[in-house]
Amino acid sequence: MEKYIGKLLDGRYEILEIIGVGGMAVVYKAMDHRLNRLVAVKILKDDYLNDAEFRRRFHGESQAVAMLSHPNIVSVYDVSKNGGLDYIVMELIDGITLKQYMDQRAPLSWRETLHFSMQIAKALEHAHSRGIIHRDIKPHNVMILKDGSVKVADFGIARIASAQNTLTKEALGSVHYISPEQARGARVDNRSDIYSLGVVMYEMLTGRPPYDGETPVSVAIQHINGTPLSPSLLNGDIPTGLEQITMHAMCSDINIRYASVTDMLKDMEEFRKNPAIRFTFLPKGGSAAQNSVGARPQPGKPQNTATRQKELEREYERQDREEKRRRMWMIVAISLAVIALIGLIFLILGQGSGETPTESVGSSDVITDTTAPREVQVPRFIDSIFDENLQENNPWLKLVCTEDSYSYRDDYEAGVVYDQSPAAGSMVPPGTEVFLYVSLGEQTDTMPKLEGYTAENANILLKALKINLIVLTDKENSDDVALDRVTRTDPPEGAELKNGQVVTIYLSLGPEVKMVKVPGVEGASLANATASINARSLEIASSEEYSSTVAAGYVISQSPAAGTEVEEGSTVRVVVSKGRQMVKVPSVTGKSEDSATTSLEDLGLRAQIQTEYNAFVSAGQVISQTPEANTEVLPGTTVTLTVSLGLAPPPSEEPEPSDSSEPDQPTPSEENPGGETPSEP
Repeated sequence: MEKYIGKLLDGRYEILEIIGVGGMAVVYKAMDHRLNRLVAVKILKDDYLNDAEFRRRFHGESQAVAMLSHPNIVSVYDVSKNGGLDYIVMELIDGITLKQYMDQRAPLSWRETLHFSMQIAKALEHAHSRGIIHRDIKPHNVMILKDGSVKVADFGIARIASAQNTLTKEALGSVHYISPEQARGARVDNRSDIYSLGVVMYEMLTGRPPYDGETPVSVAIQHINGTPLSPSLLNGDIPTGLEQITMHAMCSDINIRYASVTDMLKDMEEFRKNPAIRFTFLPKGGSAAQNSVGARPQPGKPQNTATRQKELEREYERQDREEKRRRMWMIVAISLAVIALIGLIFLILGQGSGETPTESVGSSDVITDTTAPREVQVPRFIDSIFDENLQENNPWLKLVCTEDSYSYRDDYEAGVVYDQSPAAGSMVPPGTEVFLYVSLGEQTDTMPKLEGYTAENANILLKALKINLIVLTDKENSDDVALDRVTRTDPPEGAELKNGQVVTIYLSLGPEVKMVKVPGVEGASLANATASINARSLEIASSEEYSSTVAAGYVISQSPAAGTEVEEGSTVRVVVSKGRQMVKVPSVTGKSEDSATTSLEDLGLRAQIQTEYNAFVSAGQVISQTPEANTEVLPGTTVTLTVSLGLAPPPSEEPEPSDSSEPDQPTPSEENPGGETPSEP
């Protein structure tokens, strides 16, 4: 796997180090030299490069994920091939997995669980709206960023919703989080992701998965047939409403489970607004919320005998608690009645037959009016305005609202009662204290000035506000703000902020990069090419080389090619012709024929040999050459070499045969040494 480190893919992505290993691919940290940013590159493992099915799945994944664009989903930047490699370029996440976070802090608080779960649900809602099922939701595939936001990663086995697959064909995700239908090898849909999300929520709340076993098969069977312990039995701090959402998502019967992540998100939002809420789940995965304290969850149709037995046990426990509560109030009522009777006797004895006074309501814990009823039904105070009239209209009860009973609520106006104890409808003795919880209205704050801050510092300032915000990050170009600094916020500085409001901070990408098309300059003169390139706000860099087809001073080639879109200010490289290359004829006079021929051919010249006798030059050596040495000629020119044959041979001593028609000539003799013919006298 390390063999790719240091390699440059497509002349752009430099592989730096391994950061993760998955079932089909290895993930590397890489530098994108074109955009000067760090990215994650997922490269298909060597084992699967020759497997057409795995390569099809790998590209199926990339195409599916490329369809998604959501702040809670890891972005895909590029999908490509490099030689025999298939790879995907993704957003590099600076954070840890939810699994690592849970290993450090499990169980998580219900507030953290809700915070993370809602973001995962929003990611799934977006994916499901595009027809994509994740199929492998687990804490290992959820990344937590430094600002607390969540991104769902590794759609490694995502498929289009209409595609079918079974567990018997391939392993789908971790067995601790698969849905019952996945374990059975049945067709899955978006509700399988809902089940897996419910399992992740269960583990966040309790610190352990709902099912465990010695083998994957035993765990899978529990998903199909088992009934998990209620989270509240493992962690008593879990609110009932959140437990209901978790268990409803984990219904083994897919038809009782939430029908969509959107429905689940609606319940999460209702719970976020009012953690005391209770739900009554309706057929087909819907739900109805009950806001009054003391309202009991109405279970949906039990999916099997074990579940029905569990619900009956919980109902018996609830009835026992109610019975103990009634006994306690009966004892309190009897005690109050005895005290009231004793007080009345003392008053009668002390004042004779005078009028028995009645203590003012609220001034004592005991009402001594002889007309007081034995029990009073507590009315519903929720949604009522808390003022003096409320006490006057309920003289038999003592309404109590302490300083700690006031809270900011975005679902109740200021001064309105949002909760009470005892609950409405309870029968209590006269004078019982009824604790009322009053809304201070929706808490607000003001958007601080964040322009110029880093994202980390901006998030610190927002978290320091009195309200909780959902902070998103976006990016935009800016000519004035430095890279990765805040350019603006939405809402802007000074705007009123409400609890739970979405705030977007925009980070600078630096000046906007304009794209221009490279002009075609091949065949143009260097001067014209320079003018054309500069006119498009591009730079030119030239080099020279000889050309037998392009005249000197004209462009032979260019890079990038004509029509390519590049960033404004980029450099276009051109190669300019130096004309036809000339060769200087070497001096080969005096060399052997072979040596002279080799010298010429090494320079791209041809040798033509002619011979002659020469008494002064040894045989086989060059007497002369044409063209002469240092003459500039074109490559391929023929150089004629005159090569010596050495001394000429002596003439032959035998007379040449004469023509019979010619009269014989007299030969020279001593008397006639010149061989001249004597003249006539």
